[in-house]
Amino acid sequence: MRKDIDGVAFDLDGTLYPNYRFYIRLLPFLLKECRLIGALGKARRILREDSALRNSNGGHNPEGGSFYERQSCLMGKILKRNPRAIQEKTERLIYRGWEPLFKGLKIFPLVKETLHSFRNAGLKLGLLSDFPPERKLEYLGLSGLWDAVLCSETFGFLKPDPVPFLELSSQMGVKPERLLYVGNSISYDIKGARNAGLQAALICSSCWKRHYRGEAAFVFSNYRQLYNYMLG
Repeated sequence: MRKDIDGVAFDLDGTLYPNYRFYIRLLPFLLKECRLIGALGKARRILREDSALRNSNGGHNPEGGSFYERQSCLMGKILKRNPRAIQEKTERLIYRGWEPLFKGLKIFPLVKETLHSFRNAGLKLGLLSDFPPERKLEYLGLSGLWDAVLCSETFGFLKPDPVPFLELSSQMGVKPERLLYVGNSISYDIKGARNAGLQAALICSSCWKRHYRGEAAFVFSNYRQLYNYMLG
């Protein structure tokens, strides 16, 4: 067992299950609500890029309002629609509407076994996602395994901002430098974890492993490799 790590935390989407399996289920919605999805993506990209929000106002948005209000205002400008109506539609169709699609969705092989092994070895377990994860974890059969389950939106900043990563470290009771964060995105997961002082591991397909070496402390393509990295 590694002596420099006291806890392991995970991203959810694309990290605990293959993204393509969810996208297949999501395809009818994407075709029907492509403009809403496009606006959400653009709004979240703006929120990620606007680091001045925290730097210029001590961690608070100069315009005020919750994360969801800021997001819906941006979406409203993009779609030229009332922000309150957009916020309600986004909550109904995306935040609540997508969750049932996770019922019966197959996770990566050995995910559950690896998590149980980590817990039995005395490692703290955490999860940080950019979308609310609790119901997803229930549908995936992965609830009840975690010391901390967080959504970055709760803190007003999306990954790769360090704020949610540091909050995850705090709630897990693990020092940042002794916490390994596992994700599938270089831009959001790996860079965000490293900027917050965490160690980082990247899950990607075998054909990309060599390409991404150096971006993370460990690059793996299946959970047997992660198990061996931590406990082997």
